[in-house]
Amino acid sequence: MIEIGFYVASAVALFATTMVITNTNPVHALLYLVLSLLAIAVVFFTIGAPFAGVLEVIIYAGAIMVLFVFVVMMLNLGRRTEEQERQWLKGSFWIGPIVLAAILLGELAVLLWPREALTAAAHTIIGPKAVGIALFGPYLLAVELASMLLLGGLVAAYHLGRHEDV
Repeated sequence: MIEIGFYVASAVALFATTMVITNTNPVHALLYLVLSLLAIAVVFFTIGAPFAGVLEVIIYAGAIMVLFVFVVMMLNLGRRTEEQERQWLKGSFWIGPIVLAAILLGELAVLLWPREALTAAAHTIIGPKAVGIALFGPYLLAVELASMLLLGGLVAAYHLGRHEDV
């Protein structure tokens, strides 16, 4: 059962990530990115890393997405985009994200339902100390590069969205 959950969450993550890359609308791309991050969190739960799954939801699907939404709001282009957003909020645009989110919710409910037969991977628990040692040990450079990349993206978005009164 856990293997099926892993494959379903992986398929949802791959599809949602493909939609993020190919979508030209930034708001729709952000919605699919949230679904992709949640699917990755479900993958972490299925392989027996609940702490990593919770970190994925809190840090990426929570804090980083708030930053991305802030940048999109900061780049608002005026009345023309408001009218376009009204057209986008019609029901047909929400079908894809709703279906993927429902699949993930159903899968999470099945995986978290208490059962007798769990695999050995589900009994392995990765604690916060192991995550901290990995992040600030061999992966320190990658963590710092990712933080600098996010900071650079925020500064670039600020400069692109700034309106100069001449």
